[in-house]
Amino acid sequence: MQRHLISAADLTRDDAVLILDTAEEMARVADRPIKKLPTLRGRTIVNLFFEDSTRTRISFEAAEKRLSADVINFSAKGSSVSKGESLKDTAQTLEAMGVDAVVIRHGASGAPYRLANSGWIDAAVINAGDGTHQHPTQALLDAFTMRRRLVGRDAGLGQDLAGRRITIVGDVLHSRVARSNVDLLHTLGAEVTLVAPPTLVPVGVETWPCEVSYDLDSTLTKSDAVMMLRVQRERMNAAFFPTEREYSRRYGLDGDRMARMPEHAIVMHPGPMVRGMEITAEVADSDRCTVVEQVANGVSIRMAVLYLLLGGNEPAVTHARIEEK
Repeated sequence: MQRHLISAADLTRDDAVLILDTAEEMARVADRPIKKLPTLRGRTIVNLFFEDSTRTRISFEAAEKRLSADVINFSAKGSSVSKGESLKDTAQTLEAMGVDAVVIRHGASGAPYRLANSGWIDAAVINAGDGTHQHPTQALLDAFTMRRRLVGRDAGLGQDLAGRRITIVGDVLHSRVARSNVDLLHTLGAEVTLVAPPTLVPVGVETWPCEVSYDLDSTLTKSDAVMMLRVQRERMNAAFFPTEREYSRRYGLDGDRMARMPEHAIVMHPGPMVRGMEITAEVADSDRCTVVEQVANGVSIRMAVLYLLLGGNEPAVTHARIEEK
């Protein structure tokens, strides 16, 4: 059976902990003078990006090269896609080249699932973000960062996030990061609270395994980690809040609000940050902010996912399935 990573909801607790533990091993490679493993030598991986990306694309590329894979970078801009080529035709072109795995980011929710289950290509498919649906490796790197900070680098091995309270703040409506984190953190035993203006809370959120609040201040004092989301103007087609200043006043994280958090609590952001809106420079540059760590941890997590899908002996993820939110 072909194995893919399409959604964070596809992972069991054991799957997720295995990936996190494997990422700890991969992180040690970054401390070596030569940051290379021969694990995927001879394998070909295509980074198929139909949307702009900096962190995710470079992170996957770094992970692939550290595992000694042959890497092909595909960007929709400047390709036949800009001439009208379909996803099916692109996939069949890649299949003809004999690729072993496809890392895909696409603006349409469900595109990676379609690629994995269409029969167009006989390769592992890893979802690097699809529309407003899922971004599983981002959720994994976030959980990895939380476990390291809240449990400990070595003490966390084999552990989940049971009993930890995580608050996710901002544009939940358009956020695949929020959806992926809610799924994965619930699987790992954490208690998740979403905080957002009513206009940026998705329809049907009551079926998600989390709580919803409209008051940021009331949740800060009991949070182990606060994740700030970027307001995604590029996905908005209406006025979801009066002004940026009003949004920042009610849902932005500044120094005063950070001071109300427990001493051990951390501040997270999937990036890119809009300083002065959802997060102030004071908070972004503080020791409690893990943004730079998240980027570094992203390489380790993606190395772990690629290793377990293509090179490891143990299955890391179950067969892909998609759940409509």
